[in-house]
Amino acid sequence: MDYTSESAAAGAAAGIGLGAVFFSLLLVVVIYAGLWKIFEKAGKPGWAAIIPIYNLIVLLEIVGKPMIWILFLLIPCVNIVFAIWLYNLLSKSFGKTEGYTVGMILLPIVFVPMLGFGDARYLGPSASEAQNGGPFGLNNNPFGANDPFNKPPTTPNV
Repeated sequence: MDYTSESAAAGAAAGIGLGAVFFSLLLVVVIYAGLWKIFEKAGKPGWAAIIPIYNLIVLLEIVGKPMIWILFLLIPCVNIVFAIWLYNLLSKSFGKTEGYTVGMILLPIVFVPMLGFGDARYLGPSASEAQNGGPFGLNNNPFGANDPFNKPPTTPNV
């Protein structure tokens, strides 16, 4: 029996697997380096990008969302919606559009380092709660200035 062809195939498969592992590690390192720079641009410690769960807390501070979102980001299936929303708020915090958000979702290996190492500047939290002073802030009126229920009471002329 000739085992040389079987051992050559096993060696080739091991080489391909090892190459895939190194390539995956390279992708992870590039994405986390981009996140590190994003955190630094936002005035947060860069090392926070590599700590699980804590990086979500810092990311929520960057975009201006409440800490209850940690729970939403840990619930299966719900976390997908909130992660996309979080990416959108992150891109808005750096002055980018929804198109950039789509890029961050589909090609994070390209768009996350572009946001971190590029010329984008942190503009502040983009969440409406952060801009309006909280979820029940003074400027958070859904009717705007023409709110019919927000008129001062009138006194009848007697």
